[in-house]
Amino acid sequence: MPAVFVHGNPETAAVWDPLLAELKAAGTAPADLICLSPPGFGAPLPPGFGATVGEYRDWLIEELTRFAEPVDLVGHDWGGGHVLNAVMSRPELVRSWASDTIAVFEPDYVWHEFAQRWQTPGIGEADVAARFGAPVEQRIATLVERGMGEAAAEWVAQGQNEEMGRAVLALYASAMPPVMAELGRDLENAARRPGLVFLATEDHVGGTAEQRRRAARRAGARVEVLDGLGHWWMTHDPARGAEALTRFWASLDQG
Repeated sequence: MPAVFVHGNPETAAVWDPLLAELKAAGTAPADLICLSPPGFGAPLPPGFGATVGEYRDWLIEELTRFAEPVDLVGHDWGGGHVLNAVMSRPELVRSWASDTIAVFEPDYVWHEFAQRWQTPGIGEADVAARFGAPVEQRIATLVERGMGEAAAEWVAQGQNEEMGRAVLALYASAMPPVMAELGRDLENAARRPGLVFLATEDHVGGTAEQRRRAARRAGARVEVLDGLGHWWMTHDPARGAEALTRFWASLDQG
């Protein structure tokens, strides 16, 4: 049973490295641990790909159809949003799902400060040009300042470029309210497969704890509280994340 990991913004698959190392060390994880990089985020933007919410959902669905069996799907940040969108549309492609991003589908969710900048014409273009055009040392420092573990930040920053900046702008523009809330009307479809929601208490871009718990109930998912951890929890305490995933997957085998 493959376990498939999908990262978000402004990241590459390197953000998963600490967690994957812990899963492998534990010896109880699936034999196949596979990272899928969304176009523009560590993978090239294909010609004609508009980097919209719907196109990322369709991209992930197409990738999942390539597996011979349903997978255990794990998403972080926008990757978590893509996971939920794919599962809401094609639940039969997964055995289970896990995500730290679910509150964005609630009607009262408010986009965080950076997202609102990227959704503002002129300001967004200037922001991504400065962010992704900066020297790599500055990109590393920015990621660390925002909360990413330094080792992961060094690798992730290497993959940040102008193409990622274009994908960021297109993705956030396509997610302007009320788009995500309208997609969230189908959140109950995710309950057709076992789900796990990571609730990192110091993640201040993922919505309120109440919004995350409310959305998790709608999706029929259990909640794993990561007390004291922030947005990039998998880079600061990967052992705790690995233990939670392993316990979740083991419960599916027992059921």
